[in-house]
Amino acid sequence: MENIFVIAEHRQGEIRDITFEMLNLGNSLAKENDMTVTSVLLGKDTGDIQEKLQKASDRVLVMDAPELADYNADYYLAALEGIIKEKTPRLVLIGHTSAGMDLAPPLSVRTGAPLATDCMDVRLTGDTLEATRQVFGGKINAELSLKPSATYMVTVRPGCFPDAGDLGKSAETDTIPVPEWTNLRGRHFLEYLTSETEDVDIAAADILVSVGRGIGKPENIPMVEEFATAIGATVSCSRPVADKEWLPKSRQVGVSGKTVKPKIYIALGISGAFQHQAGMKNADTIIAVNTDAAAPIFSVAHYGIVGDLLQVIPVLTEKFKNA
Repeated sequence: MENIFVIAEHRQGEIRDITFEMLNLGNSLAKENDMTVTSVLLGKDTGDIQEKLQKASDRVLVMDAPELADYNADYYLAALEGIIKEKTPRLVLIGHTSAGMDLAPPLSVRTGAPLATDCMDVRLTGDTLEATRQVFGGKINAELSLKPSATYMVTVRPGCFPDAGDLGKSAETDTIPVPEWTNLRGRHFLEYLTSETEDVDIAAADILVSVGRGIGKPENIPMVEEFATAIGATVSCSRPVADKEWLPKSRQVGVSGKTVKPKIYIALGISGAFQHQAGMKNADTIIAVNTDAAAPIFSVAHYGIVGDLLQVIPVLTEKFKNA
């Protein structure tokens, strides 16, 4: 039976969300094409991570070595090249993250597997892999069809697929022998540098109240913050608000900001250009308030109010405060 590899990504002992998103995609493709899903985990003392992967994989391959404790392209390339050439998976999924963008191109060259990057959707059709990715800053969705190959490789855009979570599986774990590390002196991991965050992490919020150009002026933002406090939400924004420095850049949602997947996303005065939609359209529930009934945001919203947010929000705030 053919196999789909998911290259598990972790950092400082914590598995990253993109891994579970890829497992969701991998399991969906496996079900459609009668395949199995294998998580490939490179690291050191990764017992806790293994247990999480087992619940959403048919098999877990683990390589344990001190050199793999933290991401280092030299060691990851040497390890994965051997595994892929030996196992010949049908598809290899890698996160389109800083690590994945560094890893995937040279790994594709070494293994000869055709590569599609930053993909929002992936399909296996017969002997061909088809993928969807955005070009021209997100203005156009390009449909790709890769040349026939025994193995394909794809980097998956974060935020495009739900978290696989616990699929009720109980995968067996196999340990892979560590290869000989020879001539690998180009890079050395030194330390993690954490940027000083001036604000909250909107990507971790369950509820986001996002404001756009329709807010009018910065003096109106406290009204939105009061509403967000009343419903236990975090305030985010579209690019025009961040560009005017009414809110910090760290609060921006969209192609040039952050991709978010909250349980509830409330868009206030946001027209919903494709650049913004790319960063929030996978929220569980989207609620939009806009004076323009034809605003693009309503095409992705589950619920909408055609009205002036400056009139709507005070009423909603009062309702929640008195609830």
